[in-house]
Amino acid sequence: MEFGRIIISETAFNSENLQDVIHSNISVINLMREEGVNDDLIHEDAIMSYYLDYYTSQYTEGNFAQFVYNSGWDKELNELIEEGLALIGAEKHLELFQQQSKKVKLMSSVKLNKFLKGKLEGVNPIRDLLNNDTFFEIEENLITLNANFLKTHPDFEVLSVDDMFAALEEFVGHEIKRK
Repeated sequence: MEFGRIIISETAFNSENLQDVIHSNISVINLMREEGVNDDLIHEDAIMSYYLDYYTSQYTEGNFAQFVYNSGWDKELNELIEEGLALIGAEKHLELFQQQSKKVKLMSSVKLNKFLKGKLEGVNPIRDLLNNDTFFEIEENLITLNANFLKTHPDFEVLSVDDMFAALEEFVGHEIKRK
């Protein structure tokens, strides 16, 4: 049985920083994973938002090459991100992602593996080839689009921290230790 809700804390929902909404979703997913809940049982749009945030932060911190390097260029993850960008209405970001993905697909598997196994820092022509600063010029704000996607989702729920724990405990069937 899937956990059919996307739950966010009241604090995050009332925050002026939209990143808090995304982080609240991430915290719920991390907690569920810690409790042994398989990703297949977590709301697929909650998971998608989680990975969109991963992509956004990787790109923001170290450009496209860092995303490729740290994600290991995972086919399923890439499909999820592509789907997610389309779903939240980030058309220009989707276009860039597809354009950047082509660069990786055109690379030989030997070259890609060498890049993934090597060091990201220092002299790295593959990294330099993969990086693209267009990301920073696109008017679409991925954090805003991602947070608003969650907030307007039909399965979205705002709960107090106690109610969040109660909902998750009911789902996992046992008490969850609070940190």
